[in-house]
Amino acid sequence: MVEELGQIFDSSGVVVVAHYEGLTVAEMQDLRARMREAGGSVRVAKNKLAKIALDGKPCESVAEFLTGMTVLTYSEDPVAAAKVADAYAKDNEKFVILGGAMGENALDVDGVKAVAKMPSREELIASIVGCIGAPASNIAGAIGAPASNIASILSTIEDKAAA
Repeated sequence: MVEELGQIFDSSGVVVVAHYEGLTVAEMQDLRARMREAGGSVRVAKNKLAKIALDGKPCESVAEFLTGMTVLTYSEDPVAAAKVADAYAKDNEKFVILGGAMGENALDVDGVKAVAKMPSREELIASIVGCIGAPASNIAGAIGAPASNIASILSTIEDKAAA
């Protein structure tokens, strides 16, 4: 179990720790489904085992949040788990974010919320592709425009000649 948790802490772009006391099984399943859809995961582990697994890991700072009934949400994408956790906390008052870590950077509650507001990896890729593709489409439009103008002029001349 400790080794498995250690691998989670090593490979995650972000880890968010929250209290989940009072969540029903259905609510927890809803959280897991939302997290899975975003590419993240949810893990409930004994705090003592999680602290042992955190020893020497980049996100070791989350150990201070491991008290009481805690749940770990994590994802490879440095934003996904924070986005889902923040949205879920807004929908469900029983889910209380304590803090987290992004790599070696410790995050308090406000830090997790700030990360949640950042664009996800997919959104950034789409934005970059849009920027790269825009000049190409502008060039294609500029090259194609004179040809359509010439075709329109030829069509008008042809119509006049036929009449």
